[in-house]
Amino acid sequence: MNFDLDDGERALQQGIRDVCARLFPMERVRSLEQETGGLDRKLWRELGDAGVFSLRVPEPEGVGLGMTQEVLVYEELGRSIVPGPLVSTHLAAGLVEGAASGERIVGMAERGRGPAILGHLDAIDVLLVIDADGISSVEPSAVRATPVARPLDPLTPMHLASELPAGERVAGPDVLERWRLDGAALIAAMSVGIASACVEQAVAYAKERKQFGRVIGSFQAVKHICADMLVRAELARASVYAAGVMLDDPSAGDAARQVAGARLLAVEAAVANGKANIQVHGGMGYTWEVDAHLFLKRAMVLQTRFGRADSLAGAIAQTLT
Repeated sequence: MNFDLDDGERALQQGIRDVCARLFPMERVRSLEQETGGLDRKLWRELGDAGVFSLRVPEPEGVGLGMTQEVLVYEELGRSIVPGPLVSTHLAAGLVEGAASGERIVGMAERGRGPAILGHLDAIDVLLVIDADGISSVEPSAVRATPVARPLDPLTPMHLASELPAGERVAGPDVLERWRLDGAALIAAMSVGIASACVEQAVAYAKERKQFGRVIGSFQAVKHICADMLVRAELARASVYAAGVMLDDPSAGDAARQVAGARLLAVEAAVANGKANIQVHGGMGYTWEVDAHLFLKRAMVLQTRFGRADSLAGAIAQTLT
């Protein structure tokens, strides 16, 4: 299987990277926390105009791409830690009117035994609730939830709800099964973007920070940390790209197993690289002013999306017996 990008894929990757650099420079990302709680509708619509949410929608209404290309786009969104329910809005395109264009923001929650954790509840227009029977649409204002005073990620406001309304059934288990695979692949892609961004930040800092008259990047211990970060990111990237290919072409391999492995590898790489990036930055790495903590916190939030580590590992194990 060849994971080299062709000219069109490189252009797509560079195009979305340019969009993220224009719409979400770090100064603006940080300002969103104070101004809008992490979401700006104008910026969200601009993401819609760029095709971020209509990638899977057939032409001419959408972009008409496959998962092979979609993971490239969401890797770049992760690299820029673009806030908001990106994956759920993307999955809902074609099911929820206005989601593909960015006119409506779509959140997602799973009905379970414990309290539901809801991100951006005050900002979303539609809440999709998933359970064993499929997907239901719920009016966010009908949800009785308590805000989390200090959410882990300052750009991802959280609410807790002891129960969720029944809502209106909009899709069955067959659609949900595919959503779980696609959603896990996109979360993995965003995690790869975070892991790679942490490598770039750590290396850049190691090249400029001096101790004892030498840049710290010349110290063997720091070199080892950065090398390990790069290996984690590249292994995860290869696994995510493979998942995208197999989701588009099931004959290429076991897509479900590959997605589970990619999701595990990518999130672990993002969290580990987030911690290593802070370590390379030393004492200042623990301060609020340095951006390193934002990438680690977003990685830890993504870790809770579309599968727990134990269930994913179990799913992989079942395919090997």
